[in-house]
Amino acid sequence: MTDAPAHAAVKEHQQHPIGLYLLVWGLLFVLSAFSYMVDYVGLQGYLRWSLILLFMMLKAGLIVAVFMHMAWERLALIYAILLPPLLVLVFVALMVSESRYVLFSRLTFFGAAP
Repeated sequence: MTDAPAHAAVKEHQQHPIGLYLLVWGLLFVLSAFSYMVDYVGLQGYLRWSLILLFMMLKAGLIVAVFMHMAWERLALIYAILLPPLLVLVFVALMVSESRYVLFSRLTFFGAAP
C-alpha cells in the first residue's frame, strides 16, 4: 500500500452562502441611504462630517471584510493590509502636533508678521 502523492490531495474550497452577500449589499444600501439622509436633513458642522465619515468607514469595513474576504484570512495577512494605513494615521497625527510646535516657536521667537 502506498500513500497518494501530496500533489494529488484534494483541496477543499469553501463556498460562502449567497445570503451573506445579499445581506451585506442590503446593509451597504441602508448605510448609503443614511449617508444621503445626512445631507437631505440639512445637518451642518461637525455632526454632519462625523456621520458621513462614520457611514463611510462602516461601508469600507463591510466591503473589505466580506467582498475582499478579509474576514476569513489569516491574522498575518490582515495585519499586512490594515496596519500600514493605521501607522500612517499615527504619523500624520505626530506631524500635526509637530507643526503646531514649530508655529508656536516661530511666533514666539520671530514675532507675528506685520
